Amino acid sequence: MFVLLAGFSALVVTAQQPTPSVDVPQGARVVLQAKGDGVQIYTCTETPTGVKWMLTRPDAKLLDASGRVIGAHFAGPTWRLNDGGQVQGQNPRELPNPHDGSIAWLLIDAKPGTATGSLAAVANITRTETHGGLAPPSGCQSAQDVAKTAAYTFYAAK
Repeated sequence: MFVLLAGFSALVVTAQQPTPSVDVPQGARVVLQAKGDGVQIYTCTETPTGVKWMLTRPDAKLLDASGRVIGAHFAGPTWRLNDGGQVQGQNPRELPNPHDGSIAWLLIDAKPGTATGSLAAVANITRTETHGGLAPPSGCQSAQDVAKTAAYTFYAAK
């Protein structure tokens, strides 16, 4: 009987675990889609378990569908368009990348009060279709830039 209950408890705990998702809230509308092409910048940082690579910041150009530079993505995280529109993100939720060796896909909330100009209505940002960008597996000695690309989609709330 105990084994049966323990097994059932494990099933209940497993069933209650939320499935990671980068789905935007229902009714959200696309404001902008852009490709990010740049790097993730890592530095060696002392942690309680030893020296490890830590993400310092992204540094990427934002490109439209024709490959024209329309803005930049940098620390914050912040996205700034050439037309002056800007938004900062917070509270990222991760979905493991389906491609090995690439950074996670994310659903990011717009930080209240930071969305301006052409991005003023943005409530969420997704980062998907990522390639590259993971910290090196070893050799932590000095700062290192790791190439990455990603698709960024900016959404306004319903």
